[in-house]
Amino acid sequence: MLRALGLGDLLTAVPALRGLRRACPDAEITLAAPGWLADAVDRIDAVDRLQPTEGLVPIDYESPDLAVNLHGCGPRSTELLRATHPARLITHGVHVPWPAHQHEVLRWCRLLAQFGIACDPDDLHLPPVPRHDHVVVHPGASHGARRWPADRFAAVARALGPDVVVTGSPAEEPLVREVAQGRSRVGDLAGLLDLVAGARLVICGDTGVAHVATAYRTPSVVLFGPVSPAEWGPRSGPHRALWHGTTGDTFADHPDPGLLGITADEVLDAARSLLGGGPWPGSASSARAMSG
Repeated sequence: MLRALGLGDLLTAVPALRGLRRACPDAEITLAAPGWLADAVDRIDAVDRLQPTEGLVPIDYESPDLAVNLHGCGPRSTELLRATHPARLITHGVHVPWPAHQHEVLRWCRLLAQFGIACDPDDLHLPPVPRHDHVVVHPGASHGARRWPADRFAAVARALGPDVVVTGSPAEEPLVREVAQGRSRVGDLAGLLDLVAGARLVICGDTGVAHVATAYRTPSVVLFGPVSPAEWGPRSGPHRALWHGTTGDTFADHPDPGLLGITADEVLDAARSLLGGGPWPGSASSARAMSG
């Protein structure tokens, strides 16, 4: 199975992976995905082995009984899987057109269903871990278009108080320092997964951490800009997707105009609702509520 993408991409494919496991209970399921995702792959019960594959490069596997393209619409991903000489190949193509503007979880479940493999799109959760009192603020994203300004994340972190932990990868350490007002956590993927899994709340952009929160049923406020949450957002659960209804280039270097339209007050009000309170004291929504 090829899914040589990022953390969020991996987690949105979990229902498809589990559907394949149920259909082939005795098979060894190998996932071709980036090696840095090993700690996340280890938590997915449907995968037996990770074959480190950094993007669309030749796959070090020969003659599988079945190859499944969970990476994209091709042609490169399809060609790479054909080069492994599978007995059978499942992929989008002429006979199974690529569905535009579809939720990512549903896309792959429906692909497998076309080949007689039933998947449950709600079967995406990972085993729970002990909860703690931290509120995780994760300001990073792989592209600037999905990165809300650091000063707004910092304002949210200040308002939420001492329970906030600002997280990021080692490459994001300067951003984490800029946002953090107290605790911060820059480290490995396993530590980030555990922290998000046990958090009281997560606040982040449309990035992999949002999908970790969904997988662990951790309440979250997710900020969307160039892409609709109808395609990449949480489909159910204790989550709030903030989006101003516009789309743009998700790979752009600068924050999407729609993302910039989201205010710190909106984020704080959404956080407050998930933490069990009303509008955040001092926010515009709070002022409106008090004015009537």
